[in-house]
Amino acid sequence: MADLSQINEHMEVIGADGVHLGTVDKVEGERIKLTKADSGMTHGDHHHYIPGGLVAGIEGDKVRLSANADVAAGLFEQEESGEPIG
Repeated sequence: MADLSQINEHMEVIGADGVHLGTVDKVEGERIKLTKADSGMTHGDHHHYIPGGLVAGIEGDKVRLSANADVAAGLFEQEESGEPIG
């Protein structure tokens, strides 16, 4: 897993295929919290979280995941429970 302490607010989150998934709000523990306004491929009425284990690396101002965007979107976690949405 990449060093999550290198992830900053407003960084773009992209899948392994380069497709935009969202924008970082902040890192909470071992999860990346995405902004509500930019949840990429899903609805924006609440925050989505990405498990930190999906982070393949940080490239400039982008957080690249180890999974393609469509797969990663299915692994978004719910705000309260931490359970996968998809």
